[in-house]
Amino acid sequence: MSLWTSLEPLSTTVDPGSSTTVRLRVRNTGDVVDEYRFEPIGGLAPWTTVEPQTLRLYPGTTGSVELTFAPPRTPDATAGPNPYAVRITPTEHPEAVTVPEGNLTITPFTEVRAELVPPVVKGRFRGRPRLAVDNLGNTKVTGSLSGSDSGDRLSYDIQPSNVQIEPGRAAFVRTTLKPRQIIWFGSKEEQPYALALRRSGAKSVDVDGTYVQRGFLPGWLATVLGLLLTLTIAFVVIWLAYKPQVRSMATEKSSETVSAIPPPKESAAPTSAPPTPEPEKTPETETKSPEGDGDGGGGGGSETKKPPERTAAVAVHEIAALSGGRHICYRAYVADHGWQEPVCDGADAGMVGKGLPIKALNIAVSKTGGVRGASAYVVEGWRKGDKWQQQSTGKDMYLGSTKESYSALQGFTIGVLEGTVCQRTSVGGKGWGGRFCTKPADWIYGGSDMKLKLQLEAVRFTV
Repeated sequence: MSLWTSLEPLSTTVDPGSSTTVRLRVRNTGDVVDEYRFEPIGGLAPWTTVEPQTLRLYPGTTGSVELTFAPPRTPDATAGPNPYAVRITPTEHPEAVTVPEGNLTITPFTEVRAELVPPVVKGRFRGRPRLAVDNLGNTKVTGSLSGSDSGDRLSYDIQPSNVQIEPGRAAFVRTTLKPRQIIWFGSKEEQPYALALRRSGAKSVDVDGTYVQRGFLPGWLATVLGLLLTLTIAFVVIWLAYKPQVRSMATEKSSETVSAIPPPKESAAPTSAPPTPEPEKTPETETKSPEGDGDGGGGGGSETKKPPERTAAVAVHEIAALSGGRHICYRAYVADHGWQEPVCDGADAGMVGKGLPIKALNIAVSKTGGVRGASAYVVEGWRKGDKWQQQSTGKDMYLGSTKESYSALQGFTIGVLEGTVCQRTSVGGKGWGGRFCTKPADWIYGGSDMKLKLQLEAVRFTV
């Protein structure tokens, strides 16, 4: 080997969002002038720069380059020791590649964001807000959740009450608020409350919300019922106080009535003839409604049947019949365009860069045990009725809504019951993001960052 290398220092530490420098010394131990090219490799390569990138050395001389590491303050910068390496390729002897290795320790940092969707819930007996907790740090977050309000007027059912969130992942917590006293009559009342994520050795993350409790019956109805009750009582009192005196005159008038009746006449003829009976209806006299005779007469004829809709389940049955194995088929409902044709196994669904967001998704799978998911966000926050969907193999699952009054999707969650599912998304005209996959039988979030609230415009799925 005609090359000697040395890293100074061999191990170093850096904080996410800042940078550090390591010196790489190189000596030409050969007998010819050579030029060396430097290339970072490994997991830290995207955050590593080499200056200069090439070095020309005479025999027996030594030179140096600087390696600068600048990991971002994101969950991708994994906390702890991270090995790195630099490939050195001599121009004169390209087969004699040298790869010195070192170690970079990235310090941990914690950043947690929580959002209550919707921030205001309304109900007579309960409210069901959801708490979205994002781990934007590079270490796992473990904490417990609790609720509180002034006056202890609400009870809280939080599922789950404890969460463990990996770096770069989010947890969705379902909360049910119940008032301790029901408002039977009257107008609505607002009750502020707070949900708190508590972590050991760290400040709790508090999110404020408002529960608007409605009366069971409107206030005007109570007034009307009170007036009716008052009038009823007054009528009964007046009736009892001034009850009318009634006596029968039947006995006094009986003799007069008997004497006033004339004796019957035996030869009296009937004043009118008996009514003539109506003729009995026969099948020939009944009126029949006209029926079509096949030539278009009488308004009859068979109706043209609408062809069945080609859904994701239809497509996944077709591809499974041809090749078997695991497949995922899906289609998108694009604003102003309606449902697209279903596509499968990594193809594009939606429209990239057209400014036309996705309002709903239709997904079906084969050989995965089933599919599950939820429409995670919309522009105005969680919609009432959004919940986890789950369908077995070969069945259609729908996320979002095609109603014109509903906003477009901002994101979604998806998972399969057996194995893994991978997703890529394009949001808000920013182009395709990275490809992310679930752990076996887990779920994953895809779409816009909760803070940006960008609309979903295209998706790709593979299983």
